[in-house]
Amino acid sequence: MTSDTPEARSALRDSASRTLRLEQQAIAALVERLDAGFDRACELILACQGRVVVTGMGKSGHVAGKIAATLASTGTPAFFVHPGEASHGDLGMITPGDVVLALSNSGETAEVTALLPLLKRMKVPLISMTGRPASTLARHAEAHLDAGVEREACPLDLAPTASTTAALALGDALAVALLESRGFTAEDFALSHPGGSLGKRLLLRVGDLMHSGERLPRVALGSPLRDALLEITRQGLGFTCVVAPDGTLAGVYTDGDLRRTLDQHSDLSGLSVDAVMTRPGKRVSPETLAAEAVRLMEDHRISALAVVDEAGRPVGALHMHDLLASGVI
Repeated sequence: MTSDTPEARSALRDSASRTLRLEQQAIAALVERLDAGFDRACELILACQGRVVVTGMGKSGHVAGKIAATLASTGTPAFFVHPGEASHGDLGMITPGDVVLALSNSGETAEVTALLPLLKRMKVPLISMTGRPASTLARHAEAHLDAGVEREACPLDLAPTASTTAALALGDALAVALLESRGFTAEDFALSHPGGSLGKRLLLRVGDLMHSGERLPRVALGSPLRDALLEITRQGLGFTCVVAPDGTLAGVYTDGDLRRTLDQHSDLSGLSVDAVMTRPGKRVSPETLAAEAVRLMEDHRISALAVVDEAGRPVGALHMHDLLASGVI
C-alpha cells in the first residue's frame, strides 16, 4: 500500500494517534509516583553549593542534556557530562560541592553505574532517574525519581519513546519545582537569556539604543522653521528636539507636525519652530525599558521619542526602527 492512498494516510494518522496516547498516558502516570524521593531530590539540589551534573548514556544522555539546559536557564546551575568520558578524565569536572543527576531507563547502564564508587568516594550526592526502582542505580542513590513506563510507544516495545518522553517531563517537573522554590522571576530568566526576545524586553533600556551626540537632532527655541526641517532631513529620525535657552527640552517638531503645518499655513517662510512645534513632547529617560518606550509609541501613535536626563535636557533620540532592529519588537 503506497503512502499516497487514503488508506495509507489513515494508517499513518492512526499510528501517530496511538503513539501520542501512549506517551500521554506515560506522563499522566508520573503524577501518582511523585513521592518522598522527589522531595529529597529537590532538597539536595536546593542545598547544593556547586552545580548539578547531569549524566546519561544514549537516548537518556540526550534527555539529560536537555534537562541540564533547562535547569541552568531556570536558576539552577547545571551542565551535562558524558558518562563514558567521565571515566576517562572528565570526572574532574565534578567537585565535592556538586550533585549528580544520573539517568538510565534500566538503571543498569554500565557507563553510568561505573561512576558509583567514584561518586561515593567523593561524597557527591547522587539522584537517579530510572524506570526500575530496584535497579543498581536507584538503590545506590540518595534520591530516586521513578520515570518508569508500562510500555514504549514503539510497536516493538524496544525503541526508547514513551520512556524518554516521561524522563523529559519529569526533568521539567523538577526544574519548575526548583524554580518556584527559589522565587525565580522573569527578570532572572532574562539575565540568562539576554539574546532572546524576553531578555531584550526586560534588559534593554532606551540608553542602550538611543542616538546621542552628533546624532541627536536639535534646534534652538526661536529658530526658523526652515532650520528645523533641515535638521530633520539631516538626521533622518523624523523629528527634532527644540531646546530652550537653559538647555531643557521645550518641545519637538515632527513629520506629523509638518503635515499639520502645511494644512494650516500657505507660507512657511516666516514661521518659527516655536509657533508650530508640539509642547512639551513625549519624552523618556535613558533608564526607561525599551519595551516601555515601545508601549508609549504605540499608545500615542508616534514613531520617535526624545530622551532627556533628570534635569529635562535632551540627551538622545529613539526611533521605532531602532527598537525593531534590536529585536525588542
